[in-house]
Amino acid sequence: MTLTLRSIAKTFAGGTRALLPTDLQIEQGEIVSLLGPSGCGKTTLLRIIAGLETPDPGATVRFDGEDVTALPVEKRQVGMVFQSYALFPNMSVRKNIGYGLKMQNLPKAEIAARVEEVIALCRLEPYADRPVTALSGGQRQRVALARAVAPRPRLLLLDEPLSALDAALRGQLRDELALLLRSFGITAIFVTHDQDEAMAIADRVAVMSHGRVVQIGTPEALYRNPATAFVARFVGAAMPLGGRIEDDRLHLPGGALPLASATVGHQAFVRAEDVRLDPDGALAARVETVTFLGTHYRVALSGATEQPLFALHSGLSAPAPGDSVRLSIAPGAILTLPTEDRIA
Repeated sequence: MTLTLRSIAKTFAGGTRALLPTDLQIEQGEIVSLLGPSGCGKTTLLRIIAGLETPDPGATVRFDGEDVTALPVEKRQVGMVFQSYALFPNMSVRKNIGYGLKMQNLPKAEIAARVEEVIALCRLEPYADRPVTALSGGQRQRVALARAVAPRPRLLLLDEPLSALDAALRGQLRDELALLLRSFGITAIFVTHDQDEAMAIADRVAVMSHGRVVQIGTPEALYRNPATAFVARFVGAAMPLGGRIEDDRLHLPGGALPLASATVGHQAFVRAEDVRLDPDGALAARVETVTFLGTHYRVALSGATEQPLFALHSGLSAPAPGDSVRLSIAPGAILTLPTEDRIA
């Protein structure tokens, strides 16, 4: 189904504005991530879509053109996966998956067929008759996903589904979740504060800040063409360079760099992978720390900019703390952006 949101806003009791008027269009079968820091409004927006929160007057939520703004959650045919998974500990995997179907009073044969279908799709056959308390965190996540899709919802909503897992398992299941969502073919929206998770899973990412969507686009478009300083920092961890922009050059404590384009009053940013240790570089710097990360070194530098700067070095060896080095940054790698967020 397609999802159309118009003027979606939310003001809680006491006047707190959790969500400013927001428009969003999500196409059939599309996977969209709501990405942003805690308190930016992403979970509030997800709950309004689900029917768990009522938006401010004037908002409309449409499923395939049908206005569902006033429909309660149980009539929206929405599947949901929460952070806690909310599984029934006294039930087996099979019974957890079939619970929602049983509540719909479907024939037993149809319930059994659907349960077996999603068990196979989510590769849960070896665990089908085990209690969910005997499963690992990753296996429980798959059970929660299977239970959400078994009723064949019009829309699948996921609220930080991987946040309860440890870092190593989260990375593994991130890729697995991306494959599963695409195999379901269901329009899906998931909330996350993790940039890597959003970019690995979503077709498009809506970056949110202070209750509004500040930019939406494909992961590559957001990374290469951030609209604001906030988006550049949040998607790709761009570092502020400071200094002043004058005569198409960026003047820094360690030297001056040419700019491909510049707007006076904007702020300059760069990503660590675009900072090079270069004997002929225009910037002078001092090495503060060196961290070995397997495929490369992460080098912390001072003196070149007003704040510490990081470079990713992929050589067989790296400079030592205390060394004086020179840096280069290609003009096209420097992002000059407005510091205030704007609605894209």
